[in-house]
Amino acid sequence: MNRHRDVYRVGVLLIACCAAVGWDQPKEPSKEDQNYTIRTTSRLVLLDVSVKDAKGGYVSGLTKDNFSIYENGKLQAISQFADSDIPVTVGLVVDESGSMRPKRRDVVTAALEFVEASNPHDEIFVVNFNERARRGLPDLIPFSDNIDLLRSALWQGDPEGRTALYDAMEMSLHQLGMGRRDKKTLVVISDGGDNISTHKLPEVMHDVLTSLTTIYTIGIFDEDDPERNPAVLERLARVSGGVAYFPKSLKEVASVCRQIAKDIRTRYTIGYIPSSEGKPDRHIKVVASAPNHEKLIVRTRTNYLFTPESEVVGSK
Repeated sequence: MNRHRDVYRVGVLLIACCAAVGWDQPKEPSKEDQNYTIRTTSRLVLLDVSVKDAKGGYVSGLTKDNFSIYENGKLQAISQFADSDIPVTVGLVVDESGSMRPKRRDVVTAALEFVEASNPHDEIFVVNFNERARRGLPDLIPFSDNIDLLRSALWQGDPEGRTALYDAMEMSLHQLGMGRRDKKTLVVISDGGDNISTHKLPEVMHDVLTSLTTIYTIGIFDEDDPERNPAVLERLARVSGGVAYFPKSLKEVASVCRQIAKDIRTRYTIGYIPSSEGKPDRHIKVVASAPNHEKLIVRTRTNYLFTPESEVVGSK
């Protein structure tokens, strides 16, 4: 066990060192990175924006001129815009407490459906959690797009014990920060309960607001489950601009995962540079309009915490 911990620490140190070297001594970006990188300015707020029509259909083909962004009521100049299927760094955060044992096969199958429906250039990691949170991939592989590796990661461990959801969220947010993709997403599969974490919900919410990560949650629980907490799952999704799903049966979980993958791949990416003046708590409103649509429904996060010490606010 000590040997495994030592290997893990060395791996984390190597990753951190490589990140530091890349930050201080930027290299000429590869062709792939040039295609996917849209972050070019300091303190950039980068938003995931989903647009649907009144019937619930995805609206594509909009341009920068179709959007208006307001921060604390003031119109912002849009400095970044993309409507393409940009790869993301995404974490699958999967509950493996004792209550999930009879549901595990369906959950793993659904998670793999998500992977297969995602952009093939996404970098994906897995965090499994019961009484403690742990990374599913091998210690020296922080991310992967290999379906076999991810399948093994999802099957790591046995469903047992209590639930450390908040610890898993903190681990996942930290892992996202090491990703190369500008856009960051978490998909959380859980009953929403927590009964053993060392971290608390206010700490998690603070870090969600600071990171600008988009979070999708899938609530799986029985109606008589005393540990269920759908309100937490709804809150995580709402404040981050994601969606909370509560499938009525396990058979629906796979289609929900495919729906999330589609949503991620059809979002607009819009960025602006906020003022350094004002309170840290910033409120956002995004409006979309187009002559050929009577009403456009926009979903994105509604607020974030401004962090002037960060070179990029909400690196996604």
